[in-house]
Amino acid sequence: MPERARTARPRHFLMCRPTYFDVHYSINPWMDPRRPTATDVGVAQWKWLHDVFVELGHRVDLVQPVPGMPDMVFTANGAIVVAGRAMVARFRHDVRTGEEASILEWFRAHGYADVVQASEINEGEGDVLLAGDRFLAGTGFRSAKGAQAEVAEFFGVPAQGLTLVDPRFYHLDTALAVVDVDTVMYHPPAFSAESREVLADLYPDAILASVADAEVFGLNAVSDGHHVVLPEAASRLHGQLAERGFEPIGVDMTELLKAGGSVKCCTLELRGAPGST
Repeated sequence: MPERARTARPRHFLMCRPTYFDVHYSINPWMDPRRPTATDVGVAQWKWLHDVFVELGHRVDLVQPVPGMPDMVFTANGAIVVAGRAMVARFRHDVRTGEEASILEWFRAHGYADVVQASEINEGEGDVLLAGDRFLAGTGFRSAKGAQAEVAEFFGVPAQGLTLVDPRFYHLDTALAVVDVDTVMYHPPAFSAESREVLADLYPDAILASVADAEVFGLNAVSDGHHVVLPEAASRLHGQLAERGFEPIGVDMTELLKAGGSVKCCTLELRGAPGST
């Protein structure tokens, strides 16, 4: 496919400094409490990502970290925000449910009058990604199938379900990234055969990621339509994105990967001003 011009659009993100980052428990295959972690390294890598977004002209707001909640750094899991309306997550694992109140409080304190908490198990943008005029909604490990209908009804946007089958890619945002309104990149073996057919039909020109790039969480990426921020180790994806006219920007998120997260996990997009519907 020939390269074409890409246009960056300023974005608004919510992030959380990993002040209390550690791996005390295991709720995904990447987490091993026996493996040493370094909070200061995690903070430094997170700060690098934060500063990249600021330098690209994006607005970054912060939610305060809470002691005893090491996974709050992964703000993308905490909500879905479209047109100034917010649906806050309902986490599957008890060790993360304590985050929900802090996230709800942040939205209410920042003028979001139209904010609800999901009634179904729903892990926010970890499993629900806005792709143009539809949501892509993952299930199989974390978010319930019923979350798809609940999200579609609340936001008035149709949701296309996708089934994840590889536990290493337990959230949709570890197996697929939306890079502009009509372009996605994904790792086909992470999906069921039926979901691979759906993706091939919807996105015949998708960027397909190798297992090597998927395993370093190269698909856990954030795009503004031109710049794509992703792990620097996903070298083949960098080349594939450049061939399509995107500008890849590599960052090191290897410490946070010990908890099963990377660029996108740390970044919740806030679409629209509160009450803008």
